[in-house]
Amino acid sequence: MIAWAWDARAAWAAVAGAAAAIAVAPIAASGQGGTALTSEGKRLFTEQGCYGCHTIGKAGTPIANNLSQVGSKYTESYLGQWLSDPKQQKPRAHMPKIEMSEADARAIAAYLASLK
Repeated sequence: MIAWAWDARAAWAAVAGAAAAIAVAPIAASGQGGTALTSEGKRLFTEQGCYGCHTIGKAGTPIANNLSQVGSKYTESYLGQWLSDPKQQKPRAHMPKIEMSEADARAIAAYLASLK
């Protein structure tokens, strides 16, 4: 008899990997700016696996918030603080604290703030 065990970590890694592969296609209609910092933030958003939970336009996985227009709601500064420690901003947040440098958090925040 074969026993099957569900490994949540492996399952999420597979979802994030598939979503990142989909996210490689450009998202022309999302309205992001063309600065070097925003471009770096967009790259990091994909590299960090953010599409594994979030959507922008039609790309990503609709587990967490759709971020297509997040820049219309929050400032770049707030988004940077959120990325640094989500639970500090909202104690009941489901988003885990992602290990990243302050520079990477600033770049992703700049990208997200450009989505309007």
